[in-house]
Amino acid sequence: MSEREPLLQMHKVTTHYGPIRVLHDVDMVIYPGEMVCLLGGNASGKSTTLKTVLGIVRVSEGEMTFRGERADTLTTAQRIERGMAVVPENRRIFPKMTVRENLEMGAYLRSDRKAVREDMDYVFELFPRVGERLNQLGGTMSGGEQQMLAMGRALMSRPKLILMDEPSMGLAPLFVEKIFEIIKQVNERGISVFVVEQNANVALGIADRGYVLQTGEVVLSGDARDLLHNEAMKRAYLGDV
Repeated sequence: MSEREPLLQMHKVTTHYGPIRVLHDVDMVIYPGEMVCLLGGNASGKSTTLKTVLGIVRVSEGEMTFRGERADTLTTAQRIERGMAVVPENRRIFPKMTVRENLEMGAYLRSDRKAVREDMDYVFELFPRVGERLNQLGGTMSGGEQQMLAMGRALMSRPKLILMDEPSMGLAPLFVEKIFEIIKQVNERGISVFVVEQNANVALGIADRGYVLQTGEVVLSGDARDLLHNEAMKRAYLGDV
């Protein structure tokens, strides 16, 4: 375990939907510059974990810190102000806004206009198709292009941590490969990435570390390359552990 100060840390986090417990004693840590993936089948608690990090789901027990500060008492807006950004499941861009307007929404908390322009140029470098469609309505783009736009919008906030919810969902295999190549490039720029994903092979192929959830509990964790070849991980992922 690294001696560095964690960027995000969840300690014994339990959450509920009403009387129903969804997460139980979840311990998880992400260090600056890391890419960490969270794996699990349907109803394992992956999306709830992401929503808990964002503050959409409240922590019932335990605590969470972000950038050295207690974060489970902060609102979602306050967490975003402190450096979180999200690429939601199914993209959720603003379909009736242009591509440019979607990107500008990602930078709405920023006043450093010169740096905003530089970041927009970086987005165009990563996603040339996005740059070619600035005046097109977001909702008229293909699924893969919308995923690129959603990632670009997240980058426009200059985040410390990008949270990605099922980035491969609904995309053709070639687009999945391209999107994960770009996620790796973003991470190599020093931005920490937390990927919630069902496609274990592609996620573990680029991540530093991984966690496996089953019915709201972490059943395995470790180096991504070790997990990729771990028989216990395969059994856990299939629900046999």
